[in-house]
Amino acid sequence: RASDEEPRRRSRGAAAAPAGTRAAAMASAVRRAVAVLPGDGVGPEVMREALKVLERAGGLFGSSYEFKHGLIGGAAYDKYENHFPQDTIDICKDSDAVLFGSVGGPVNSTEKKWIDSEKNAVLGLRKHFGFAVNIRPAKIFKNLEPLCPLKPEIVSRAPVDMVIIRELVGDIYFGEHKTDGDRAWDIMDYTKDQIVPPLEFAFQTAMQRNKKVTVVDKANVLDCSRLWRRVANEVAPKYPDVKLEFMYVDNAAMQLILNPSDFDVIATANLFGDILSDAASVLPGSLGLMPSASLSSGKLHMYEPSGGSAPALEGKNVANPIAQILSGTMMLRYSFNAHDEAQLIEDAVDSVLQRGVRTADLLTDTTIKPVSTTDMGDAIAEEVAKLFEQRQ
Repeated sequence: RASDEEPRRRSRGAAAAPAGTRAAAMASAVRRAVAVLPGDGVGPEVMREALKVLERAGGLFGSSYEFKHGLIGGAAYDKYENHFPQDTIDICKDSDAVLFGSVGGPVNSTEKKWIDSEKNAVLGLRKHFGFAVNIRPAKIFKNLEPLCPLKPEIVSRAPVDMVIIRELVGDIYFGEHKTDGDRAWDIMDYTKDQIVPPLEFAFQTAMQRNKKVTVVDKANVLDCSRLWRRVANEVAPKYPDVKLEFMYVDNAAMQLILNPSDFDVIATANLFGDILSDAASVLPGSLGLMPSASLSSGKLHMYEPSGGSAPALEGKNVANPIAQILSGTMMLRYSFNAHDEAQLIEDAVDSVLQRGVRTADLLTDTTIKPVSTTDMGDAIAEEVAKLFEQRQ
């Protein structure tokens, strides 16, 4: 079940949780109910590998899973003529966490099953279960620095490892939208109650990392941003060890490119977070490395890779499953308080990548043969078992 304990993430400055001890394994023994929504495109392929790795690690730690499979997106439309059917809602309600794949079909498709598929499925989940805070880590992995589009001298300056925390259910996306002839307007609106949860989570996350929160806004122009600053200053005294700074969004966009290693935890509104998290997503070099989580104020949270369904790759067994696997480790941390187990999987991913195992999206040398989706999942699962035994 979900825990109220503050989440912990391994980072360049935070102490890593001890992983792999038999005492820790026995302490975390539990049966976990997880709603599994693979979705469309490569979603089912990468989900299969994530479940394989989670089961391997869970078995080592004395834990087991009840995976409850549901349909979402185009896959759901085929059966229900609905992208987010009641059966799927019921599966999620009866679970401790939601592990989501991806939804959507070919770009510009006019086929009915794909029209508004992503909107109806993803926004439907957010609205129905109140997933109000999005967490997206962005880390440049060791030995994958050449994949980063930034200059080597920027990437080598210091490790790039940040978390972007974005408010999800307010801002201009959810305000009034209207067009009247040659005039149109979209209303940006925020309340203190909407702003407190992402800020609290940002400070809690920073406490487990490098103790720095950057609130990104446009307070020189927008009243909503001034409210964010006021609330941040009200929350900050509860976390005296965390340094709070403010940065205008235009400067933040520039610093993500010039000095990405300066960031630890970024907290921001929906619109700014949408843009900045997409910008940060290119830093690791592939969306196949980017997990994310969407949290509610209750026990049920959702975990998903940041990339899309990649319909052109469907059925080819070539997609990178690491983002889906790391979404699983976020689930272990935030929904099950299983930090040791999550750390073991994350270390296994690092180890496999350092050995040079690569799916096609991670290759810079065309003379090297990429591994398949299945091979990458197998390699990580085997490394999990190997590292666990080494730590006894």
